Amino acid sequence: MPAGIERHAVLVAALIDAGELTQGVADAQFADLGHDARSDLTDALMALLIGIACCVRQSWRTGFHQLGGLPEAELRSVGAGPLPDAITTKTAEGFSLYGLYPETYLEAAGAVHAAERPTQVIGLRSVGAPLAAAVAAGLGLWNAVTLRPTGHPFNREIRLADSLSAEILAGKDARYAVVDEGPGLSGSSFGAVADFLENAGVAPDRIHFFPSHAGMPGGCSSERHWLRWQKAHRPVVDIGDMLIHKPKRPEHRLETWAAELVGPPTGDMMEISVGWWRGVRYSREAEWPPVKPQLERRKFLLPTAGGTWLLKFVGLGSMGERKLSRARSLHAAGFTPEVAGFRHGFLVERWIDGAVSLDQRFGERDRVVEQAGRYLGFRARHFEAGAEQGASLTALAEMARFNTAQTLGEEAARDLDRLVQDAGLLEDAVRRVETDNRLHAWEWLHAPDGRLLKTDALDHHAGHDLIACQDIAWDIAGAAVEFDLSESECLRLCRIVAGQSGHPVNPDLLALLTPCYLAFQMADHAMAVNTVAPESADAKRLRAATDRYVRRLERIIAAGRRDRSPMDTCIAAA
Repeated sequence: MPAGIERHAVLVAALIDAGELTQGVADAQFADLGHDARSDLTDALMALLIGIACCVRQSWRTGFHQLGGLPEAELRSVGAGPLPDAITTKTAEGFSLYGLYPETYLEAAGAVHAAERPTQVIGLRSVGAPLAAAVAAGLGLWNAVTLRPTGHPFNREIRLADSLSAEILAGKDARYAVVDEGPGLSGSSFGAVADFLENAGVAPDRIHFFPSHAGMPGGCSSERHWLRWQKAHRPVVDIGDMLIHKPKRPEHRLETWAAELVGPPTGDMMEISVGWWRGVRYSREAEWPPVKPQLERRKFLLPTAGGTWLLKFVGLGSMGERKLSRARSLHAAGFTPEVAGFRHGFLVERWIDGAVSLDQRFGERDRVVEQAGRYLGFRARHFEAGAEQGASLTALAEMARFNTAQTLGEEAARDLDRLVQDAGLLEDAVRRVETDNRLHAWEWLHAPDGRLLKTDALDHHAGHDLIACQDIAWDIAGAAVEFDLSESECLRLCRIVAGQSGHPVNPDLLALLTPCYLAFQMADHAMAVNTVAPESADAKRLRAATDRYVRRLERIIAAGRRDRSPMDTCIAAA
């Protein structure tokens, strides 16, 4: 390939794919042994990973002009020994959803003062495998190990073979780099390794954590882990600084990548992540919808002579390429804005200046139902679920019951049981597709030219939650709730979806999924309150949204008590 950002992106994709292979093989070995241990195969895979990471480092530091060389011996050694019959790989959500770049770890490792540089690198699987290789490459090391934290998410532990434990602790003056995404709600994966090292006599100042952000662990962190994190070495480079605010080379600038597709910028790029997009779409802050800032993708507005463009993170490597293909097919069908292309994780999509979101101006209800039905029917016909599957109906029913008991009490949960009791019997009726899972009114736009467009339509079926891919009835339930559809409007929506998709909508399935949808949204918004300042405007918006779903769920439970038909019970939610 010619030198440039596209070649660099392919190299990073190779690092990610090799990381998944390494993770799968190491986890298969862990399952056989019951602990992590050295082996010729995992050593060869880590050497390969670090070799690819060194090529990424050379490409990045030379502005994509040079690649460096990958030793052929590393490639040969991976295939030299016996491989497992099968492995299970895990898609790293950070690379696909949350703007996690291996280059930030390269930069963070390279910035560590020489006198304090770690001499041993420990990556935490899954995503810690390729990230550990990036840190090793940044430190100039050719060795790293990966460990699998196990146990309760808030109380992880590690299990090592005695020989591996002795090897890790062998260096009297060793310094350690512990590498992972996060920390999340508890930081217990990082903490498990630090506990092991400190309990063996390693001084805390010899441990460097390489996380994905500069923040503290969430509210589920233990006191020991919280206090340790406050004082610890935590080298981190923010993706915004690396690509926008403080790039080391002009070739690293995000707008430079996009300029290849849409032309040079005519003004400063503006970040609209963590809900800041509302300040552009809405004239009054009082009208802003609720957001969950921690789950929002990084996104920027780029002004050019040809108009304004939205640069949104959608995933690195093949994950991003698949979303580019999905975006193009949705635009060609008339449902989403124009797509200019894709550059190393970022989709470049037309920003519709002057557009008004559906919650600000609902417009002609018949037209909204028509477009929503055509859109959902298109998804149902063209986006059948592949490897990505979703929760079973039984799991959705259990989720709905648990959330209802937590919020409305055990009596309401028992009444809900009647509405979801047939979950297991309906499983054969499910036809799983890549559902939208975000039918909220503010996710739709009235464009100045009269089009009604769907935004954020690419990957919520692959989000970090229980739902994933479901029958299109899940999205119909979402539209019925979010658009406040009447009974006749809901029935019309079902007819349009069936006509467009070629598959009828099962009314019993729709009746089951409607309370599940409400219970999920109720708890999802309630939990999000804990991620923002307690007395902030966003907290109030999230509480108001939670109350809205509570009222609708109460209404549907009351309708169920009156023995209404499945479809009538569904409409009661609206």
